[in-house]
Amino acid sequence: MRACVQRVSRVQVAVGGETVGRIGRGMLVLLGVAADDSEAHACQLAEKIAGLRIFEDAQGKMNLALADVGGAMLVVSQFTLLGDCRKGRRPSFTDAAGPELAEKLYQVFVRTVAAQGIEVATGRFREHMEVELVNDGPVTLLLDT
Repeated sequence: MRACVQRVSRVQVAVGGETVGRIGRGMLVLLGVAADDSEAHACQLAEKIAGLRIFEDAQGKMNLALADVGGAMLVVSQFTLLGDCRKGRRPSFTDAAGPELAEKLYQVFVRTVAAQGIEVATGRFREHMEVELVNDGPVTLLLDT
């Protein structure tokens, strides 16, 4: 699995002009599922991201996690994170999971985060989405399993 995590002041995702997910302070997680990923990978990555200490404490140090600041998470599936651009100019997506596995593991990721008491909003799987965000910092991290 591959995730692009952005600390946000606010973020929303729309499908066909309709807002389907929105949060205030928290994290936007763009999540890509690889063909060789498993439920264990999804749980491990969800726990890791939910526990990332990327929010500032009273001294201005990134020392607080999402739960510490009462933040939420918006999770958007994004298979293009698995795009391989090493050869040519057109990305190859052969490493990305098929839709059935990807959606299953995406849902496992979302449920694992929610089970930690974190508010979770989502986009819509396999839909064209428009994501609007205010990146706070900016803080952007890339994580792989």
